[in-house]
Amino acid sequence: MTQGSSAADSRQGPRLQPFQPPQGDLAILAGSGNPVFAQKIANGLGVRLTPCQAQIFSEGNVFVRILENVRGRDTFIVQGVHQPVNDNFVELLFWVDALKRASAQQITVVIPYFSYAKGDKKDEPRVSIRARVCADAIEAAGADRVLTMDLHSPQIQGFFSVPVDHLYARAVICEHIKTLGIDDLVICSPDAGFAKAAAAYANLLGVPVVIGNKTRPDHSEQAEILEVIGQVAGKNVLMVDDFTITGGSLCSMAEVLKQRGAKDIYAAVSHGVLSKGAAARIQNSVIRKMFMTDTIEAPVEPLCEKIDIISVAPLFAQAIRSIHDRTSVSMLFPDDKQT
Repeated sequence: MTQGSSAADSRQGPRLQPFQPPQGDLAILAGSGNPVFAQKIANGLGVRLTPCQAQIFSEGNVFVRILENVRGRDTFIVQGVHQPVNDNFVELLFWVDALKRASAQQITVVIPYFSYAKGDKKDEPRVSIRARVCADAIEAAGADRVLTMDLHSPQIQGFFSVPVDHLYARAVICEHIKTLGIDDLVICSPDAGFAKAAAAYANLLGVPVVIGNKTRPDHSEQAEILEVIGQVAGKNVLMVDDFTITGGSLCSMAEVLKQRGAKDIYAAVSHGVLSKGAAARIQNSVIRKMFMTDTIEAPVEPLCEKIDIISVAPLFAQAIRSIHDRTSVSMLFPDDKQT
């Protein structure tokens, strides 16, 4: 380089460094609750998982460690709160604390299934609003943002003072249902509480909706089906719900629908919690096929032949990309008027 060109460069000022996004590089971490799901998300984003380690010692203590530098990075820890619920939740809090102490730029907790969302109200004397307690704990640990799917009640988003991006599985499920070409289809909500969400399913599929009426007399996880509001005779029915644990409500509703003259009966849930005995109950029911997502990847027992898994990892990957790029997450649901 000549002396003249060097002087010219100095007059132009210091050379600009390549642009770095203010949110830092993207980092995806997998907790022990959803390692396969997290890998699917990373694959969808075209990035590698950030190496990390979770271990439970012999006395039950949980230990977590991030195995590479995350200082200044936009971090997403994928950790569902499902069985074992308390272990997974405490591990989530420790991941947030570890990321905060490692100077991550932003910490987003990615909770595919938030089990304690069922504890969303004080509907009996002297009970805890468990979802609110969990929300407070997640914030206290240092989370900057929450990404989750199909909370039991959408208003749980208000339990957090940090931003919550709430995804819905119904668009992905409905796209799969469309490929089956089921004629004379009717959507059925198992109870009035899920009626609005069932209407969103019906809107996406362009079909009618009917509503079941059930009651839960106690905490035995067994519901009593009272009636079906709407016509199902001669129709194929798709029952929809946010989750199922024992499968009892869906199987009982399917029996009632058959008694009302329904033809083939299908079921679709966002989260297949499936406690012990649920898979056998579904296999022996009149349900022809049941669809559920992969938000819970370690079932208590093997699934039955009637259950098909639909992956929502690509949807989570899109949402993470939107959060990282600071674009609208709601644009992922252009045809869903309920989001």
